[in-house]
Amino acid sequence: MSDVQKNGVDSELEKLYDEIEKNRAAESKKTRPERQAKELMNGIEDSARSGKDGNELLRFFGGLLLFGAGMFMIFQNLIVTSSWGTGSIFRIGGFNIPNGTIMIPLLLGIALLFLCDRKLWGWLFIAVGFVIIIAAILMSVSIAWRTSNGWVFFTMFALTIAGGAMMLRELFRSK
Repeated sequence: MSDVQKNGVDSELEKLYDEIEKNRAAESKKTRPERQAKELMNGIEDSARSGKDGNELLRFFGGLLLFGAGMFMIFQNLIVTSSWGTGSIFRIGGFNIPNGTIMIPLLLGIALLFLCDRKLWGWLFIAVGFVIIIAAILMSVSIAWRTSNGWVFFTMFALTIAGGAMMLRELFRSK
């Protein structure tokens, strides 16, 4: 390249640098909401060009909202009753075991913690006692459906399934 051509290229580069600096100065003078609005518009244009929405988080939380509404409706239409404390719950063979006797393994475990040097047996009895108590409570629970019409029945399950599907789609989407 000749010196004349180099000088012409250098002057063009200087003009470009000056223009870039002017744009930076103008951008820095804009207020924060103006910059955010411009970035938002650029993001919308980019997502429109790419053909994707880019609102995965919004769709996930929309699915979560639908799922939560459906589950709320389902739980509102359940009637839960318990027979805990009304005599005996456990039946082993032909024998009924009263509710109070299911506390024996728990109490025995607490006693073994204080009596024995090896605490393993005490903790084991306590764990078994808790499992028996939880099982007895769960076995005493009875669940029934409240009478409702078909539209409510369809709506509560449709909301739950649609919301769950939206959340799963966003969670397992291939990027």
